[in-house]
Amino acid sequence: MAEKRKMKNEASSSNTKSDDSVVVDVGRRRSSCGYCKSSSNTSITHGLWAHSLTVYDYQALLDRGWRRSGCFLYKPEMEKTCCPSYTIRMKAADFVPSKEQVRVSKRMQRFLDGSLNVKKPDQQIDTSIDSNHISNNDSVSSAQPETDQVINYLSDQIDSGLLACIERGEFPSDIQLPKASVKHVAPTKRKLQAEGPQDLLYSSNISFQIAAALRRANKTDFTHKDPKFIAEVLSSHIVNMTSAIGLLVKPCNGHINFYSTETQTQTDAMSGRPAISKESSSSDSGKVQIKRRSLEIRLKRSTFDPEEYALYRKYQIKVHNDTPDHVTESSYKRFLIDSPLIFVPSSGDNTVPPCGFGSFHQQYLIDGKLVAVGVIDILPKCLSSKYLFWDPDFAFLSLGKYSALQEINWVKESQSHCPTLQYYYLGYYIHSCNKMRYKAAYRPSELLCPLRYQWVSFDIAKRLLDKKSYVVLSDFATLQHEAASLPNLIEDQIENENESFPDESNDMPIDADEEMSEVAFEDSDDESGPETTSLTPAELRKDVSNIVIGLKGMHLKYKDLRQAFGSNERNYLETQLDKYVTVVGTDLSERMIYSIG
Repeated sequence: MAEKRKMKNEASSSNTKSDDSVVVDVGRRRSSCGYCKSSSNTSITHGLWAHSLTVYDYQALLDRGWRRSGCFLYKPEMEKTCCPSYTIRMKAADFVPSKEQVRVSKRMQRFLDGSLNVKKPDQQIDTSIDSNHISNNDSVSSAQPETDQVINYLSDQIDSGLLACIERGEFPSDIQLPKASVKHVAPTKRKLQAEGPQDLLYSSNISFQIAAALRRANKTDFTHKDPKFIAEVLSSHIVNMTSAIGLLVKPCNGHINFYSTETQTQTDAMSGRPAISKESSSSDSGKVQIKRRSLEIRLKRSTFDPEEYALYRKYQIKVHNDTPDHVTESSYKRFLIDSPLIFVPSSGDNTVPPCGFGSFHQQYLIDGKLVAVGVIDILPKCLSSKYLFWDPDFAFLSLGKYSALQEINWVKESQSHCPTLQYYYLGYYIHSCNKMRYKAAYRPSELLCPLRYQWVSFDIAKRLLDKKSYVVLSDFATLQHEAASLPNLIEDQIENENESFPDESNDMPIDADEEMSEVAFEDSDDESGPETTSLTPAELRKDVSNIVIGLKGMHLKYKDLRQAFGSNERNYLETQLDKYVTVVGTDLSERMIYSIG
């Protein structure tokens, strides 16, 4: 009988855990900061370890400034941490894409249509540039349209190379850099500027424009980069993308020059058309066929996938310069696979989307090849974007921006199945970190007030954050209704904010804290509380009597357990519970189970 009772209690405890949120409060944590790169432990957060978490409770935690890394939940102590992190969101139905975001969508479409080409690993790039067939025997009359196509192609490759440089930190991400222009060099003006028989066909002076933009922006870390250096860096990023169409790229005194690498016919030489090798032509017609590509987007539950892990390793090593031994399978699972969220299947009654609520991976496949994975949480009110990793060979497609646009569109489409699902959460916005400001380009957005947890228009919050890194935003919330009569408050906002950030460090909402596993957080000796008042600690404490305590498989309210503890234990536990209520709020503290063993 006793054994049966024990089994029943264990089953009851297990069932409760599968339906309820169970957390362990790990208290204040100090760590090094991935945003300002401080040498000391200046990042201060409060942490929870979640054994299980309902999607409704996690939604409520997000709306109080929390975020998760695997099963570890953390919230910045905004007044104390070095880089205050504000939760940022956007109502999907109100989204207005910027010019740059529209360009990203068009670039992807051109790539899929076959009019934008790139060399993929272990594959020969399609040598066709035009959307029509290109023949080696085309007449001189068709040379000009084809020359324009080549120029557009080369301009795109330089822009892609510039994006890759920005992602690697070689150029700043918080100023508007010029778009590349390429000019055809007329036969009468060509000079043999390279050894061998190569002829100069095209040239770009983009390096001079970039150097001038850096000087105007007074970027002290980058002003030493002269046009010659910039041309060399850009050329190194696009060399593989041009060789496949019969062109050789070389920097020359600050210019980026493109030379012929093939023996050309007289007609080709006159037109400036790159020669096309016979090996890449059709054997019976001598024409090159455009290859159209397919894009497939798959949404799957968060589970380990070897192909995803291989892509993650490649991304972390090449983009974030992690060492191979640092990117382990176990750390990957802790960071991006493990999730405390309790899956909620679709009920078919317009309260849950067809995919359900929970943690998901959104895969992007081009011609069946996995090129990007978005790690997301789908919750009752939002899609919360957690991380994105992508194939560095496809950096020219700006997959971070593209995936964000797809996720926003997914929210719009899902509202017919789940009307409450209206928002797109981009993680944390850190105004003091230039690499994180790209999130403000998804407009119109709002930031969460760190004290009263009200949402405040970004247009208002920006001017406040320009002056001070930590601001109680809701103090100024009334300005939202007066914004129309305060033109100086949002001057130059609409396009400047959208265009100021050509690309982002990790493209899609990534937090530096998220790159660390929970073990990177160290205990802090600084347990200083609020400013001293005339009230005693006991008088300052909140009511903790209704908090549900998880102890040895039992779940009881603290008021029913209080007498089971000695005086010292009771005093210590109530101090901890008081801090817990402060960071999660009264409603959540009485809804989630506070586990102590």
